[in-house]
Parts: sequence; structure tokens; C-alpha cells
Amino acid sequence: MSIVVGYLSTNEGEAALAAAVAEARRRDTRLVVVLSRRPRGEEHAVLEAEADAVRDRLDEADVAYEVRQLRRSDDVAEDLISTADEVGAELLVIGLRRRSPVGKLILGSNAQRVLLDASCPVLAVKPEIAATPGA
Repeated sequence: MSIVVGYLSTNEGEAALAAAVAEARRRDTRLVVVLSRRPRGEEHAVLEAEADAVRDRLDEADVAYEVRQLRRSDDVAEDLISTADEVGAELLVIGLRRRSPVGKLILGSNAQRVLLDASCPVLAVKPEIAATPGA
């Protein structure tokens, strides 16, 4: 069994990775990090650097892991769901963006697809709000 996490170098991606590492430790299981983008030109170097940074963090976290760089589609939700199915994931972790009141009426399409179509439980996390000065 393993835990699959979708990662981008955003606040939401960082929150998802931190939650996934905590769950991997708690469950004593392997973590599969999915970097799912279609690199174009110089973006390939950026994706490689991002993957190396994730590997460094996971080495420090002392968890068993695999980092997958998927370039086969533009469908991030499908990449996560198919990876979770392929590895027999016991949990899939995704990060959610904060939304405006109007935006809250509609969940992001990738997050919605993962939540509805994944065959395993999904943990959706959001980044912490930075403290407001004077608050």
C-alpha cells in the first residue's frame, strides 16, 4: 500500500506534501509524489529542479518514496486517479485553493473529479492562512 500526493510548487502543493508525509509516517507506508505537467522547452529544467527539491525534502523526512513526473496528459485529475489505482493507494492527498464566496459555489474541476472519481479515500488540505499584522 502507499499514499499518492499531487504536488505543484505552490502553497497548496506544499500543504498537500506536508500532510502526505505526516500520513506516510503515521501509516508507515511509501509515498508516491506525482508531478503532473506537460513541460515545454525550458520548463523541463524547472520540473527537474522541482523534482530534485522534493526528493531532498523527502530524504530529510526519512520516508520511503517515489517521485513520478508524468507528462502524458494535460488531465491532472486523471494522472492522480490512475496513479492511485496503479499503486493500490490507501489514500490520495490533494491541496485545495482558497476561493472567493462566489468561487466556493464551484469546487475546482480537478479537485472535484479526484474527490468524486478516486477509488480510495481522498484527503483534501488547504494551506494555513498567514497571520495578519495587527490582528
